[in-house]
Amino acid sequence: MGIGRIVSHLLPHHWRARQVFPPVVLDRIEQAIKQSETTHSGQVRFVVEGALDGRALFRNQHARARALDVFSHLRIWDTAHNNGVLIYLLLADRDVEIIADRGIDAKVGAAGWEAICRAMEAAFSAGQFERGVIEGIAAVSRELAKHFPPGGAHPNELPDKPVVM
Repeated sequence: MGIGRIVSHLLPHHWRARQVFPPVVLDRIEQAIKQSETTHSGQVRFVVEGALDGRALFRNQHARARALDVFSHLRIWDTAHNNGVLIYLLLADRDVEIIADRGIDAKVGAAGWEAICRAMEAAFSAGQFERGVIEGIAAVSRELAKHFPPGGAHPNELPDKPVVM
């Protein structure tokens, strides 16, 4: 682990996450998730974490491993059709990770998720965080709609509200 990474996580990135994603933007992201879930029977969650704290940082935990922890903690794997998807942004590292449950992951694969992550990161590099997230949600939803179209009554199994950590 380099000193640059430690410094970037110790800077006020928790404050930055709330600046980049104020309540009005979080509300629009929540609405985008709600709308997207009318097009498929999957579940989408968005989590932004400003920076890693203490133990995770000093264990040199990277965004992918942290996203797996968050996926498990939020029980995104606990859906009826194994089609939950986490879009995770670690702001301090400027890294987006998508963790998908086995039902949808087997159909889209790592390359498909990676393409969505890179497109989101490009929008973020241009300072367009809201647009990047909403377009990422739309891209994930297109994949879910292909493989898990809406059919009959499908309950909203997971909250749509974004999480800021």
